[in-house]
Amino acid sequence: MALPASARIDIERYWATLARSAEIGPGRPGGLSRLALGDADKQMRDEFVGWCREAGLTVRIDGMGNIFARRSGLDDSLPPVVMGSHLDTQVNGGRFDGIAGVLGGLEVCRALDALGHRTRRPLEVVNWTNEEGSRFSPPMVGSGCFVGAYGLDWARERRDDDGKSIGEELARIGYLGEMEEKPHAFDAYFEFHIEQGYYLDRDGMQVGVVTGGFPSTGMLVEFRGETAHTGPWPMERRKNALIAGARLLVAVDELGWEYAGSGGKATAARLIAWPNKPGILSDWAQTVCDVRHPDPETALVMAERMRRAVGEAAARAGCTAEILDVWNWGGAIFAPELIDQVRSASLAMGYRTQDILSQAGHDAYFVARHAPTTMIFAPCKGGITHNNAEDCDRGDLEPGLNVLLQAVVARADR
Repeated sequence: MALPASARIDIERYWATLARSAEIGPGRPGGLSRLALGDADKQMRDEFVGWCREAGLTVRIDGMGNIFARRSGLDDSLPPVVMGSHLDTQVNGGRFDGIAGVLGGLEVCRALDALGHRTRRPLEVVNWTNEEGSRFSPPMVGSGCFVGAYGLDWARERRDDDGKSIGEELARIGYLGEMEEKPHAFDAYFEFHIEQGYYLDRDGMQVGVVTGGFPSTGMLVEFRGETAHTGPWPMERRKNALIAGARLLVAVDELGWEYAGSGGKATAARLIAWPNKPGILSDWAQTVCDVRHPDPETALVMAERMRRAVGEAAARAGCTAEILDVWNWGGAIFAPELIDQVRSASLAMGYRTQDILSQAGHDAYFVARHAPTTMIFAPCKGGITHNNAEDCDRGDLEPGLNVLLQAVVARADR
């Protein structure tokens, strides 16, 4: 039996699930601070797993703590159509970033139960570990490890500022599962997400058809120098790692302004140093920075200039530098047939629809290496995100969720 064209998700049921999520890991007023693998993340994971089991889904945890909840299909031997995103947030995070997509996948399964529709292929809902990268660097490490972009041992050894590793924290909260020898096949992957930009909201659009992502490059850089007394030590003999890190971040910020007119962006995201105290020069510093641009060739130029700025910053401060990690994402990575499916479903339901590029990083970028992938964007108020003022209402989310339902079922029933 085909899914009726009139089939829709239950927005009130979905909204109640979101509201419960918003109570777990509160941060600044109205927002969340649910860092990956902390106690609040454990509580949210437990809640999500409980909801999935209540919906009749079979839950499995992999070796990076990624949660897969499976709804059986008429032919369960076929690869599943997968929906998902992440439940962790930034330190000053909002209530929708990532969360809307994971709970959207759960709502699709609930809606299909209410409609009495069993898809030909199985469906899966996934919560990816540490998408934000706010506690453990790099971001999207759970999905990256799943597709083989990162080794399991390397990924589990990523440590936070207190020296705790991903592997240790997964074990502590009870989400350290077994990794498959090779990742199980996906037929397709759909990620529903708030736009994290202002275009849909500004233009009065209901659904963003994501055609790709800004090509982006990020780096984790370490500088090493020498401690010395800030008073008597001569300027020409100083090797201040803090200054090397600061010079790099200023150079990266200036790079962003240079390319801003054509849509480019560069971010000086993080600087830490040791001892980082008055009266002494720091002999160690670490920075995180990134560049992105809608044009792939320009994005490569920006990335190379950022890389050169590392050496220049180190030389001017009399320090050494090492690029510890580089991550890349974006480009024309999404499957044309899935993009068309999302666009067709949007137009069939009469929604105001706009093709759009994603400017942020998402787990979908890694999953696109593994299976045909696409994203569906919903507007968020003023484009505010990674901020406790991040906001959506039912009307912002419902159209994209209905498109998710119809597009996923069309793919799973073929």
